[in-house]
Amino acid sequence: MTTHTKNKPDFYQQITNQIIEALESGVKPWVCPWNMTEQSGMPSNASTGAHYNGMNIMLLWMSAAMQSFSSSSWMTFKQAQEKGGQVRKGEKGTHIFFYNMIEKTDKGTDEVERYAMLKTYCVFNIDQIDGLPESMYRPVVTVNDKVAVRSLEHVESFLNATDASIVYNGQRAFYRPSTDEIVIPDVSRFSSTEDLYATTLHELTHWTGHQSRLERKNNNAFGSKDYAFEELIAELGSVFLMADLGVVGEVQHESYIANWLEALKGDKRYIFKAASQASKAHQFLQQLVDDSSA
Repeated sequence: MTTHTKNKPDFYQQITNQIIEALESGVKPWVCPWNMTEQSGMPSNASTGAHYNGMNIMLLWMSAAMQSFSSSSWMTFKQAQEKGGQVRKGEKGTHIFFYNMIEKTDKGTDEVERYAMLKTYCVFNIDQIDGLPESMYRPVVTVNDKVAVRSLEHVESFLNATDASIVYNGQRAFYRPSTDEIVIPDVSRFSSTEDLYATTLHELTHWTGHQSRLERKNNNAFGSKDYAFEELIAELGSVFLMADLGVVGEVQHESYIANWLEALKGDKRYIFKAASQASKAHQFLQQLVDDSSA
């Protein structure tokens, strides 16, 4: 008797393929699709208020960008019903995931082995749901500050609270591990406030990788695959921070796209690894700021 088993879909490969397709079409799936002042750019669950983390941030941003959603709030089909809402007929949900810790006891040794199992579930954007309380449909205010570079007090407070050494000088932006300094070009060289802070937060993410902090390998040769991986971490960390701080901007690293595509095609977990490291950097910086204000 032959038993036919249905192969489970490879979630890692599915998502990687989507990101490769987006990159090859010139779209960066990790860029927040909203311009907002009255709500955070970080996607959150409208029912619980909790923010999504790591790779799920990118999955929801990518879905929102492709479908032109205006809201950063999501919920499951059941949560929508519990709030008196109804997902519109024909709407497709977005699959995200979490890791469920499983314990398995070896019968011979009684040793307990713990491992993480990936579980997926489906959420819908608030724009796909009718009948929810009016307070859930928060207005979106577009920010269009491209006239001049100005200092944003709340972002400056955030930067100061991290205690990172930032020097404004020269024509290049970079993090120097040997002196543990972030070097940013003079503010007058930037064309917009958004570009200034996108660049600064990118370098600040590099700063978290110092051996005294998260201990990532930051000394890889320019142009190498490891160097490109660290740049991807910094790019993701920057946009996570910008979304948190309500800053809209984009750091341009077109020269790394080819390396990213090559790595993605060779490793279906590549983007998940980068997102995990970027999320750790994001959370590390948030903790520094929280500790400084305690």
